[in-house]
Amino acid sequence: MNYYIGIDIGGTKIAAALVSASGNILTRIKISTPKKVKSRDIYNCVSDAIDELIRTDSISRASIKGIGAGVPGIVDTLNHRILAAPNIALTGFPLVASLKRKYRMRVVIANDVNAGLLGELWLGAAKGLSHVVGIFPGTGVGGAVIIDGKLLLGSQGAATELGHVIMDLDGPMCHCGNRGCLEALTSRWAIERDIRLAVKSGRKTIVTELNDGNLNMIKSRILKEALAKNDAVVKSVMTKAAVVLGKTAVSLNHIFNPQAIIFGGGVIKACGNFILPVIAKEVSADPFFKKFNTCRVLPSKLGDDAVILGATRLAQQP
Repeated sequence: MNYYIGIDIGGTKIAAALVSASGNILTRIKISTPKKVKSRDIYNCVSDAIDELIRTDSISRASIKGIGAGVPGIVDTLNHRILAAPNIALTGFPLVASLKRKYRMRVVIANDVNAGLLGELWLGAAKGLSHVVGIFPGTGVGGAVIIDGKLLLGSQGAATELGHVIMDLDGPMCHCGNRGCLEALTSRWAIERDIRLAVKSGRKTIVTELNDGNLNMIKSRILKEALAKNDAVVKSVMTKAAVVLGKTAVSLNHIFNPQAIIFGGGVIKACGNFILPVIAKEVSADPFFKKFNTCRVLPSKLGDDAVILGATRLAQQP
């Protein structure tokens, strides 16, 4: 039987797994991503994780046929280059060449959200579909598009940066340098900002109590708990973000006419029961596509395994 190694290289953690050809995860490893280090240090962490998986009992090295990795940034998949990785020290690092040189097997890399959506297409919420859009609000907002069963990559691998679609010309500044991006309106850092602004204006929120007075970083589980307690500030901020995501879904439906739009990421994982009905309502109310629209709004199914499985799938493809 053939096996593969799938890796999710993130800004906070590196997760890797030994995966069968059918997508069954046999062994997994998760380590913290070192902070303020050089590219070679990140590579060494990835290599150490691979080494540990290769040493798995009862699996011969010869049966491991490839390595796939999802990277948080813009990846030129054709030329195996990491063009930009703002949150991790991998920009320009020859990751593919270095891993190939050490392990003497097929190595592929892709943007992590692209890999995640491919995983959902293979074994998750999009299984059996061929036209799918993915939007993943978490710390930022990632996006991916699959047309005719293939990832839409663009000329440099930089296509489908859906988090940086401009939704409000006069909106808040985004980390990318533009104003009013989807990420600047619906990401967790945008939600944190809007909660802080509400508190500054004199409104009360249970988040202050739940998060020990810290409003600089509000994890998604805190948002979920505040929604469960019917907190007015969090409900207002989250409703506004959900409506923007809904309007974005309407626009993406017009552009790509997908069978489904998959929503994942940390914010959806925690607060999807609140957010997804708002998005679905916006999509179903669209007057332009209303009479014939069949696009579904679906939550992701694979969670933290989506990138690992999508990277594995990429490693299997010729």
